[in-house]
Amino acid sequence: MTPAPVRGDHEPITTNGTIALVNLSARIDGLTAQARQADHAGPFTVAPQAGLVDLLTLRGHFLGRIADYEQAARLADGLVRRAPERTAALLARARARATLHRFAEAMADLDAADRLGAASATLDAERAAILQAVGCHAEARSLLRKAALHQSDFAMLGALAVFRAERGETAEAEHAFEEARRRCHGVSPFPLAQLDFRRGVMWMREGDLPRARRWFEAACRRVPGYAPATGHLAEVELLLGDPRAAVVRLRSLAETSDDPEYAAHLARALRAADRHREAQAWRDRAAEQYEDLVLRHPEAYADHAADFWLTVGGDVDRGLQLALRTLVMRQTTRSYALVGRARAADGQETLGTALPRHLAVNM
Repeated sequence: MTPAPVRGDHEPITTNGTIALVNLSARIDGLTAQARQADHAGPFTVAPQAGLVDLLTLRGHFLGRIADYEQAARLADGLVRRAPERTAALLARARARATLHRFAEAMADLDAADRLGAASATLDAERAAILQAVGCHAEARSLLRKAALHQSDFAMLGALAVFRAERGETAEAEHAFEEARRRCHGVSPFPLAQLDFRRGVMWMREGDLPRARRWFEAACRRVPGYAPATGHLAEVELLLGDPRAAVVRLRSLAETSDDPEYAAHLARALRAADRHREAQAWRDRAAEQYEDLVLRHPEAYADHAADFWLTVGGDVDRGLQLALRTLVMRQTTRSYALVGRARAADGQETLGTALPRHLAVNM
């Protein structure tokens, strides 16, 4: 299959990504200062602090900063304590909790916001994202279709594209991705970069590495330093047999991000480049970080840690233990596949990891 080019006939024009990241941090600093003033003397208002929660989550995603996710979660908890009857506070906390895969708590916040009269289309979209993450695809599809009746903007089309991509419906997803690009009228580079990144993830899952690379490169051009896109681009280069290029991309990212995934990928790339001493140092760093993260946020990082131990971490027993822990938390196709990999690596029978019928049907 010949990779489709990144089209230019309707290429949205957005703010320079580097400048946008600087501006994002400046907005976060300004809202943080306002929040501190309000704590001491000023009037308390929900909207700016709810916005701060979302901005921290956004920066955490683009720069690979788990500390931003954690700060967002703390701020959201405080916001709901101070304004438990405000839907904006509950929605902000639901998104912050979902980012750390605390899905049951996030759903509880959405239910509370529903009782207080939050917009149904907003709630449907948020619930659909959570249901999609835990493998309830039929329910997620129903909610997305319902929400789409009330809004057909860039965000909704992007959500539909990602849903179809994760379901393996590549033709439908491609159409939705392209239509979402046509509906992108804002000047912020972040939504479009995220859309292109998710498009690259789809093609990487499909095994079309040239097409995946093209969309990861598009995301990185839109926002230079975009951590997940850079990390996936390095993975593609490694799979295509260029470990040196992967090392170059990953080194600065592994040094600046507190997400051990990048240190783990760097260790793998260095091994492939026959730089074993350097690889061991980064492997040890990733191991320490993963153990700490699993203690703090098991819902979000146990599966990543399991994958690390099964690969460059080199501890199959630990990988199996964490894979089984992930399966207890989320009975998704990916969780079952992770357990299957772990048991195969451990030499165990995989009969017990067969997909239940309801999950197999929803694949």
